Amino acid sequence: MTEMTELAERFCKGIEAGDIEVVKECYSPDVVVWHNFDRRDQSRDENLASLAWFLDRVEALRYEEVRRVVHAEGFVQQHILRGRTPAGVELEAPVCLVAEVAGGRITRLEEYLDSAQLAALAAAGPGA
Repeated sequence: MTEMTELAERFCKGIEAGDIEVVKECYSPDVVVWHNFDRRDQSRDENLASLAWFLDRVEALRYEEVRRVVHAEGFVQQHILRGRTPAGVELEAPVCLVAEVAGGRITRLEEYLDSAQLAALAAAGPGA
């Protein structure tokens, strides 16, 4: 397994486990995280806060049907994000991640998904 593949695996396993510290370690301190649904750059701290919010509201989170291409500057991964709300509503969203890596850490991450696929989270309201 290559170093790039190991980083991608560690990053994804950290998210699935709800381990924000593992995700933080995978990110460069000056990482930029961008999502297609809001087209806004997030800093590492902003992204980790958003991720913590998400992880507090999704149970049994997992990446399935993972397809990953590793290259010299990073990796591209397609997967189906699955989980469920505390109310038992199943979530399923196709996602594509494009990661740039330098020095063994993710320096830029672009995440492409249809946010409507996760509408059940917004409908559940705060604290759900």
